[in-house]
Order: sequence, then structure tokens, then C-alpha cells
Amino acid sequence: MVGASSMKVLLLLGALSIAPFAVLMVTSFVKIATVLALVRTAIGVPDVPPAFVATGLAVLLSIFVMAPTGEAVWREVSPAIEREASGDWLSPRTADALLEGTARAREPVRVFLEKHAHQKDRALFLDLARKARPASPDAITDRDLGVLIPAFVISELGEAFEIGFMLFVPFLVVDLVVATILSALGMFMLSPLAVSLPFKLLLFVMVDGWHLLARGLVGAYS
Repeated sequence: MVGASSMKVLLLLGALSIAPFAVLMVTSFVKIATVLALVRTAIGVPDVPPAFVATGLAVLLSIFVMAPTGEAVWREVSPAIEREASGDWLSPRTADALLEGTARAREPVRVFLEKHAHQKDRALFLDLARKARPASPDAITDRDLGVLIPAFVISELGEAFEIGFMLFVPFLVVDLVVATILSALGMFMLSPLAVSLPFKLLLFVMVDGWHLLARGLVGAYS
């Protein structure tokens, strides 16, 4: 009995160690961080804003998006902890309470993933999962987290690249116009990228780019 309890505590500690990575992969952070990285590349200054600023902004926007799901998860986890947990957070009783709450909290996460994972991606990973377990293919459904999570990540990356394409087009037009003008003037020694950068920054500021990005990224999940 003691061995089983100790094993539960070890499993809980192991789950907590990978929790940050798991949280990032099942939230809107995947798409938001990718879009912000593409924005920096499209403007032509990959280091502005700095990586930690872009990551921090992605985290803040993800908090806005995931707030309803987070509240639903907490409503499932907190009663089990308050009812069962003792003062020692490493005790087997606490581990049992947290494991119970975690099992119940999967449903709100599952609902979020189902809503935003594309059907074709869910079908793809359902087929791959069933091929990996040919002995019992019917035991796997497209609602399993093992199917939903990779389908969600692929769907988010696909949408991020679509947004990235639309972001690249106006900046590419600016680059082409500047390069054409410089070529017509015979100024071949002057880098078109150096000249077009201020105009691209001006364009981004004039359209209130950060406001549009924040509204579009967060609003897409509403």
C-alpha cells in the first residue's frame, strides 16, 4: 500500500514537471507565438521586438483567450483539493486529490481542443493512432486527447501560417516598390531593405498593427 502511494506522489511530481510544456501545447500560445515571430520576420527586423517581449505578449494574449477554459478547469480541480488535501502537499492523500481533480479537469480542455482542431487534422491523427494500435482500433476515438492535442497543434500552425502570408504581402509590396525605384535611379549600391524598413514600420504604425493583431488573434477564439 505504501509503495502504491509513493508511486502516486512520484507520478504527480513528474506530471508537474512537464506541466508548463503541456500547457503551452494545448493553448492558443502555439498560434499567437508563431504569428508574432512571422510579424518580426515580415517587417525585416527579426530581433525587434526582442524575443522575450514577443514571448511575453504571446503569454498575455493567451491568458485572455484561455481564461474561460482556465476557470472551468479550476472549478473541477479546486473541490477535490479542498475536500481531500491535507497540509502536506507531498502526502499520498494530496496526490490522490490532485489526480482526481486532474482527471475531471480534462473535459474543459477537451472541449476547447475539439472546438479549434480542424476536422481533417482530427481524422488524420485518428487514423494514425488506430494504425499504431491495430489490435483495438475501435477503442480510439477522435475525442481522445492523444488525437486531439496533435490535431490542435497542426491546426493552429496552419492558421498561423495563413495569417503570416497575409502579413507578408503588404510588406513585400513595399520592398518591391522601393527596389524598383532604387533600380530606376541607378542607386545599386544602396540596400533596398535598408530603405524600405522605415516605410514598413510607418505602414505598420499607420494601420495600428499591434491593435489589429491583438484583436484578431484574441477575437478568433471568441
